[in-house]
Amino acid sequence: MILIFTGNGKGKTTAALGQAVRAIGNGKKVLMIQFIKGPFKSGEDYFAEKFSRGSTSGSLEVEPREKDLQIMKTGRGFVGILGDKLPFSEHKKAAQKGLELATKAINPPVGGEKYDLIILDEINNAVDLKLVKAVDVLKIIKGVSEKTDIILTGRNAPKSFIKIADIVTEMKEVKHIFNKNKHSMKKGIEY
Repeated sequence: MILIFTGNGKGKTTAALGQAVRAIGNGKKVLMIQFIKGPFKSGEDYFAEKFSRGSTSGSLEVEPREKDLQIMKTGRGFVGILGDKLPFSEHKKAAQKGLELATKAINPPVGGEKYDLIILDEINNAVDLKLVKAVDVLKIIKGVSEKTDIILTGRNAPKSFIKIADIVTEMKEVKHIFNKNKHSMKKGIEY
């Protein structure tokens, strides 16, 4: 199945992590590749380290299959906002690395790591920001095994993603404190 969590409201990554918890509870193995977020740690990183023997190493060639949840941060931080001073080319290079990791995870080589659920966190944003091309993402996810579920998160999901998805949920912002105070990100709620 292909699921999409999109929209301007809060909760896209949170919903994907909820699906990850459900999958892990049912004995599944989960990989989350974060395309925008990073290099800072957020609550999900600490959770993966503490509760599911996870790794945030950014490499598929890590320890043996003992991780329930693996999080790979390929992003270099938020693009063009919140004090971002990196050149666009650095963000694009990082997103391309994320796409390479997604390719290996979704279509693993013989003997490669296999995941039951793969979350491409903020991939919709990466496409919208022109860090990666929608057509390249589609090539990768169209080759996914029926045994593997894919979640695509982020604002502005491309119509081409929505067309092939099995489930699409749009988070709608009704009210958010961030609109009152531009620096109101709260640990444990926003990250």
